Amino acid sequence: MTRPLTDGEPASGIDERHPPIKPRRVTFDWSATPLHWVPGDPLATHIINSFHIVLPEGEKWFIQCVKDARPYLKDERLLEEVKGFIGQEMVHARSHQGVLDQILEASGIDVSKITDQMAKGNAERPAQMAALKEKNPRAWRRRLRFELAAVASIEHYTAVLGQWIMDNERLEAAGVDPTMLDLLRWHGAEEVEHRSVVFDVYKAMGGGYATRVAAWVVSLFFLYWALIGGSLYLMKADPTVTKRVTPLRVYRSYRRSVRLGHVPGIFKLLLGEAPVYLRPGHHPSKVCSTPRALEYLMKSPAAQAAGYDPY
Repeated sequence: MTRPLTDGEPASGIDERHPPIKPRRVTFDWSATPLHWVPGDPLATHIINSFHIVLPEGEKWFIQCVKDARPYLKDERLLEEVKGFIGQEMVHARSHQGVLDQILEASGIDVSKITDQMAKGNAERPAQMAALKEKNPRAWRRRLRFELAAVASIEHYTAVLGQWIMDNERLEAAGVDPTMLDLLRWHGAEEVEHRSVVFDVYKAMGGGYATRVAAWVVSLFFLYWALIGGSLYLMKADPTVTKRVTPLRVYRSYRRSVRLGHVPGIFKLLLGEAPVYLRPGHHPSKVCSTPRALEYLMKSPAAQAAGYDPY
C-alpha cells in the first residue's frame, strides 16, 4: 500500500502535505444499527467488533504515552501534531465506547472481562511510570520508548486498515449499516491522517531500530489476540448465534468473509505488512494516502455534521 510521491515532494517522501491535524467532534446515532451490521455475516461483524472492545482503552493508552513524551519534544510542528493526535484519539475512544454501550451490551453481550482489565492497566500506569521515573530515569525512558514503539507499530496497522476500509466498495454492496461504515471510514481516515505522529515522537525520543522491531513483535501478538480472541469471544457470547462455535466452523466462515471482501485476510495483514514496517528506512508517510483520507472526510456524514473544513 505504498503510495507514489507527488510532484514537488522531496525524495525522502516525508512530507504528507496535509492541513493541521485536529479533532472532529463527531457523533453517531446507533438506534437503527442492528447487532449484525454486516448482513448475514456475524463473524465478519464480530471480527471488526473486536476493535470496538479494545479501542476505547487502547486509545487512552496511546494518549498517555505521547503525553509522557511531550515535555521532551522540541519541534514545534510535531508538538502541534501531538496536540491534534490526542484530540482525535479522545474522540475515537468515545465513539467506539458508544458501540459497546449501545449495540453490544444492549444486545446482551458482556465485554467487561476484557475492558475492565484494560481500564485497570490504564488507571495504574501513571503511578507506575512516576515511581519508575523517580527510581530510575533511564529505565523509565527505555520503557516509554518501548511503549511508543509498540503504539507506532499498531498505528501502522490501523492506518493500513483505514486505507483498506476507505477503498473497499464491496462493503456497500454487502449492505453494511451506513452509520457503522461511516464510523469505520471516518476513524480510518483519521488514522491515515495522523499515521506519522507517534513514529515521529518515538524517533524524537531517541528510539532506534532494534527497539522498533522488538515492539513490533509484541504488537503483532496483541493484534492477533484482539482480532482472533476477540471475535471468538464475541461469537460465543452472541445470544443470536445458535450454532455451536467450533474452530472449523469459524474458519470456514472467516474464509467466506474474506472472499466476499467483508474483512481483510488477518494473517496476510499482520505478516504481509512486516517487510514494509520493518524496512530500516521506513517512515509512515510512505504508506497509505493522505489525500484519499481528506477526500473521504469531506464527504463523511459524521464529519460534515460536525462542521469539518480541512482548511
